[in-house]
Amino acid sequence: MDLGIAGKWALVCAASKGLGKGCAAALVREGVNVVVTARGAEALEATAAELRALNPAVQVRTAAGDITTDAGRGAALAAAPQVDILVNNAGGPPAGDFREWTRDIWIAALEANMLAPIELIKATVDGMAARGFGRVVNITSAAVKAPYQALGLSNGARTGLTGFVAGLARQPQLAARNVTLNNLLPGPFDTERLRSNTAALAKKGGQTFEALWESRRMSNPTQRFGHADEFGAMCAFVCSVHTGYMTGQNVLMDGGSYPGTF
Repeated sequence: MDLGIAGKWALVCAASKGLGKGCAAALVREGVNVVVTARGAEALEATAAELRALNPAVQVRTAAGDITTDAGRGAALAAAPQVDILVNNAGGPPAGDFREWTRDIWIAALEANMLAPIELIKATVDGMAARGFGRVVNITSAAVKAPYQALGLSNGARTGLTGFVAGLARQPQLAARNVTLNNLLPGPFDTERLRSNTAALAKKGGQTFEALWESRRMSNPTQRFGHADEFGAMCAFVCSVHTGYMTGQNVLMDGGSYPGTF
């Protein structure tokens, strides 16, 4: 299937590894020029080199910096001549007990997982509407659909973003101009973050990493973890010309872990 987005420009956040990298790779394969951002310059440049090797016909630009800051967002936006596709992504806040979270901890979670994406949306959607094409994909979490007890910071911040997007996506000045906003909700994917979280939980529970990893793998209906490349493929499809009639939706990718009908 031709996704019809070759030659477009995408800004992909937190793209040096994990799901963000998977999304950037899928877009590059489809002929999309990308600006990739992340805080670690060395890892970001290594990823950019990999992306260029995937498709030498496209441009891959880097903007190292903290996307939760005005300076980081400004640098990322300045690196692209225009943004036709925006993929919002940021690492989730840590697990813990809400009794221990100060206001500053809450603000940091909101900055990363709610406010920064909103600022990038604000900076790009009007230009998308003027050009008659735009795709915003927010990488949130399956926790939006089924909250995790220990991830209160993520539950709160990501659900806040989801509510905001639900209203904005249905504004005719965007939807009628072929600008869509949708969310991808990943469950357990084999990423560095999942491995580090599993290691921390194993240590806290007096288990080995291997035992807990295997237990978590087998508890999924697919009896495996997701792969970043299949997540990226879904992202690329949601960004395609074929999804102009799909907006304000939450696409759950969790291997069937969520037990509900809706």
